[in-house]
Amino acid sequence: MKKKTVRHESSLQWAGRPLISVAFGPDPGSGEKLGKARGIIALGDSAEGVLALGGDASGIVAMGARSRGILAMGGIARGAVAMGGVAVGGLTMGGLSVGLIAMGGAALGLVSVGGAAAGLFATGGFSLGCRPFRRGAER
Repeated sequence: MKKKTVRHESSLQWAGRPLISVAFGPDPGSGEKLGKARGIIALGDSAEGVLALGGDASGIVAMGARSRGILAMGGIARGAVAMGGVAVGGLTMGGLSVGLIAMGGAALGLVSVGGAAAGLFATGGFSLGCRPFRRGAER
């Protein structure tokens, strides 16, 4: 089955970038195997923009399988605030969470909360740290 190709860039521009850029599927004309969208709002196989949505997303707000940004959400998320299956950054939430403040199934961070938590301040089902906090524990 042949993959459908979708390409669109709005005529409105800001800072030399199109307001909306959409790029999905291969483009035989340019030789791209994956659509590369670059715009203020970018949607595509690979997306770069202020708001980026796609398989591989980079931007201030990024959502996708692999996302990087100030606010990143996706399967593998890296950012100041990251949410996903694997989350890495400042404030993180996810199945495997690594950050300054980490929350998740397995959390590693300065402050960590989770089923298995490790950090300076840690709490959860199994917590390990310099100052682990357990409800009802004696000081």
